[in-house]
Amino acid sequence: MNEYQSPKDRKYTEELLESAPKESAAFMNLKHTAERTDGLIPVKYRELMSVAVALTTQCAYCMESHIQNAKNAGATKEEIAEAVFIASAIRAGGAVGNGLLAMKIFDEV
Repeated sequence: MNEYQSPKDRKYTEELLESAPKESAAFMNLKHTAERTDGLIPVKYRELMSVAVALTTQCAYCMESHIQNAKNAGATKEEIAEAVFIASAIRAGGAVGNGLLAMKIFDEV
């Protein structure tokens, strides 16, 4: 295998969805619900949250999709940049939170 996470990999989308129809239908319903336009949270903010989550899960496909959606919803490059640093701070905070667990585990083993 020469490369991972290439945009060319999107050609496998239909195959993946068709290979697990019930699971993919449930996932797509959740995805469409999260991306709905009639919620109390405006689309731009939904997409900025999605960008932040995509950054922390390190899903390149999700980043591309949600950055495009955020931009289409009126988000600026500066808002994307703020989302990047908010996500990184929370991700780092998660590591510190797990550090508390590490201290506890150390004391208990």
